[in-house]
Order: sequence, then C-alpha cells, then structure tokens
Amino acid sequence: MEAALDLPNKDSLLDSVDARTKLAGSNRMEILLFELGTHEIFGINVFKVREVSRTPTITKTPNMPKGVEGLISLRGNVIPLMSLAKVMQLAGAPNAIGESMMVTEYNKRTLGFLVHSVDRIIRVDWDKVRAPESVTSGGHAYITAITELPDGRLVSIVDVEQIMANTFGEAIVGQIERIEGGEDLNVFFVDDSSIARKKIAEVLDKLGVKHRHAMNGNEAWQRLSGMATHAQLTGQSLREELNLVLVDAEMPEMDGYVLTKNIKNDPRFAGIPVVMHSSLSSEANRAMGRSVGVDAYVAKFDSDLLADTVRPLLLKSQRD
Repeated sequence: MEAALDLPNKDSLLDSVDARTKLAGSNRMEILLFELGTHEIFGINVFKVREVSRTPTITKTPNMPKGVEGLISLRGNVIPLMSLAKVMQLAGAPNAIGESMMVTEYNKRTLGFLVHSVDRIIRVDWDKVRAPESVTSGGHAYITAITELPDGRLVSIVDVEQIMANTFGEAIVGQIERIEGGEDLNVFFVDDSSIARKKIAEVLDKLGVKHRHAMNGNEAWQRLSGMATHAQLTGQSLREELNLVLVDAEMPEMDGYVLTKNIKNDPRFAGIPVVMHSSLSSEANRAMGRSVGVDAYVAKFDSDLLADTVRPLLLKSQRD
C-alpha cells in the first residue's frame, strides 16, 4: 500500500462531483482503499465518504454500543466515532485507535470510522466485483463484495449497512396502509444487502403486494429479461406480472444505473416505473439516477418514505 494520505477535507480527496456523475451507466465505481492494521486491504464506495482527516480529539461517552469509541464535534455537528477493526472483530488488528478518520454519510446518517491508514482511490468495473464466499465469522460477516487490484491483491468492500444495523439496531418498519387490491400487484426488487432485502420485503408485505427479488444487478436483469420474453411468447402483457422495479444503486456485477438503463432502453418494459432505493442519498447521486431515467429516487432506509414513494406508482399501474 502507498503511504497514508493526510487529507484535510473531502475536496482534496473527492475532486469534482460532476466528473463522478459521469460514471452513471458506465457500470464503474470508485473505491477508497484503507487498512485496519492487518494484512488485508479494505474499500468503501467514494460516494459514501464525506471527508478524510487525522483522528481528532474524541469525547468518551458511557453506554455506547460496542466499537463506538465516543463522540466528536465536526463543524457544529456531534457524530459518533467507530473503530472499524473493533466492530469487525479483526484478528491481529492493533488495539490502538487508528490514525485516520473517514466521515461517511449514508442512510441519511453521518458516522465517523476510525481506520489505521487511508491509501488512495481506485476505479473498478462492477463486473469485476463479486459477492464474497459464504462466511459468517470475524470481519468477513461485514464484507459485501470482493474485487482485485491489478497486482493481484484482493480488496474487501465493507458492508456499511450491516455494520450500522448490528451496531445501532435495525430500522423499524412501522404501520403502513395496505393498497386495496394490492394482491394483484407485483414488485421486483434487487439489493445486495441482506438487511436491505429484509426491510424492503417487510414494507411490501405491509402494502399487501406480491414481490420477488434478486441479489445483484446482473441476476436481476437476467430474470427481468426472462419475464419479458415469457410475456412475449405467451402473448400476455408484462404488466400482469410486473408493475414496478425497485433497484439499489451499488451492486456487484451490474450496478443499478446500468440495470435502469437496460430497462428503460428496452421497449418491452415501457410504462413500468423504476425506483432507485439507495443509501447514497446525495444530490449528485439523485442526479445520476435521473440521468439514466429512474422514475423516483428514495434514500435508505425510511419505511414510510419508501411506502409513500411506491404507493402512487403502484396505484397508477393499477388504474392503467
């Protein structure tokens, strides 16, 4: 790894947001590489990172969840600061607090991650990103995907949604009004996070609609294409088995932007709305969604907002 970067703010690290919005539909992503004091290399989507800096003064606070070292004040905001190595229970990681801090913003929450060192940003093709082997112990439980550097070293991409859920608890799905006649409506959703799939299914169950899912964009496109082909061969309307598609933005093998472009460019899916549901909730990401034709963009994970977003689209499909 290269020497750790001493980066005071996100502008030094994240260049131009406009340049990165051009990645939409290219099936590419940018990953910030970092270390946690072991031999492994980790990564996080650049769009989740607000800034990188040296570790600031931490205010110790009692009764914090395991792995949360305390609180910091950052430009008028008080945010929790978490030791990634401790949360992931990495064997061989040093006990000392990391020298660098990554401030992340996702699911409409700001959180600081303490890491041993930060390296650099790399750009990778999503089709070179794979789901990890089925593992349930140690830090591997918090890895959502694996990719490879040109020199053959592997990069483990951290599942921040799983870390958030395990540290602060899962989001609670409240009371949601059912859609009358919803049992005749069909939603197809795709998300590589098991936590997200579980919560999406809870919302759709409470809406009273039928649903199916996939775990990455490539799998979703294969299944959606199969549904469209079947409808053509049988002379049926695709609307009879598909009323709305809900896509995540970042997924192994094919991201949500490319998946949306595929759907919108295929006349067989004409009139079927696509909603992007993502932890990447910045205006830049919303602009990326609009550029590929999503009908709505909703940030994870607000069950009421998700229900309120898909309900009118499903009701319209019901009327049509």
